[in-house]
Amino acid sequence: MTEATFTEAIEGAIADEMELDERVFTMGTRVPPWLESRFGTARVRRTPIAESAMTGMAVGAAGSGLRPVVLWNNLSFSFVAFDQLANQAARIRYMFGGQRDFPIVFRGMYATGTRSAAQHSHTGYAIYAHAGGLKIVVPSCPADAKGLLISAIRDDNPVIVCEATRLATMTGPVGDDPIPLGVAAVRRPGADVTVVAIGYMVEVALEAAARAAELDIDVEVIDPRTIVPLDRETIHTSVRRTGRLVVVDESFPICSVAAEIMAGIAEDGPTLGALRAPLQRVCTQPVPVPFSPVLEDHVVPGVDRVLDAVRAAVSPSAAGTRRLSKENAKNT
Repeated sequence: MTEATFTEAIEGAIADEMELDERVFTMGTRVPPWLESRFGTARVRRTPIAESAMTGMAVGAAGSGLRPVVLWNNLSFSFVAFDQLANQAARIRYMFGGQRDFPIVFRGMYATGTRSAAQHSHTGYAIYAHAGGLKIVVPSCPADAKGLLISAIRDDNPVIVCEATRLATMTGPVGDDPIPLGVAAVRRPGADVTVVAIGYMVEVALEAAARAAELDIDVEVIDPRTIVPLDRETIHTSVRRTGRLVVVDESFPICSVAAEIMAGIAEDGPTLGALRAPLQRVCTQPVPVPFSPVLEDHVVPGVDRVLDAVRAAVSPSAAGTRRLSKENAKNT
């Protein structure tokens, strides 16, 4: 294990895979100079500011036997390539009847919480999870950034890796092994309430859990790591034990990953029956993210909001609500 920043871990994964497989190449409007020096301009390509073009090029390159890694920079820039993503990359392996692989990695940063204003603060992952046919990765630490990206590059399907800008300088131990897609991580074990947090929100949830511990509330923090495929079993197992759930998602609440996780709980009888309190979710307010620091801090989930949701989940009134609903059900 070595120490690396989140960004160094991502770039290191690309370099390692380019060394192992000559079919892997990367392109973007901004490429790491050291990668360009090491592998040359044929495999590290600078592109014009034309995300639709580079996305379409990647689909064609993958269909021709290569394994492209595309850097969009900000995820919001990918919206101009939505047809190439949702109608081509997400569908083309199916439409070929599985006779041709389309191994593509698309990288995009989401900048919520960085004073990047409304047009650059989309998280994006819920939108692309809805497309069908795209795998979605949202790492929360340097080790996962590298391990998940290695698996994404080796996958024979298109994968979108959503990277929180606020994690770019985070430093931590990094290994060389791939991390399987679709396997969640328990970041902190606990017995009283399950908190599922996505991407940068894992850091927020861990801080809230530490503050909750001072109130004698034992919080379990789960990091899904991938949105598609989603490791429901790890989440449901935890909720069946704690009887409570808080989901922390930097996206808007409507049609969010938080909503999908909560729907999965409602659809699973044993997990639903184990609930001792109403489900809670903490999301970005459903408005354009403001540029004003004070307003952005109000709109985007923070530690205080997560802690409030945890306290609401374990409050006697929440437990009483659950007991009352059971009694009402028996009497009808």
